[in-house]
Amino acid sequence: ACLHAEGPERLRVVRLAATVRLEVTDRGVGQPTPRTPHRAGRPGGHGMFIVQRLCLDWGVERVPGAPGKTVWAELAAPA
Repeated sequence: ACLHAEGPERLRVVRLAATVRLEVTDRGVGQPTPRTPHRAGRPGGHGMFIVQRLCLDWGVERVPGAPGKTVWAELAAPA
């Protein structure tokens, strides 16, 4: 969100029954896409790759007519 979407507007963490849901809302219009990082130790291409590998599920929510989006990810909650 900081590099590709004009910075985060809001970060929300919600504990559900068996998962923890993270939500990042930003003003960016682009669609986040996981890609394989080509250069280890260099910025770029790692964020959504890590989200895809660590999370149970993730997605993007948009509000029609409003700028930006919310990218969410769910992780298994600790016991």
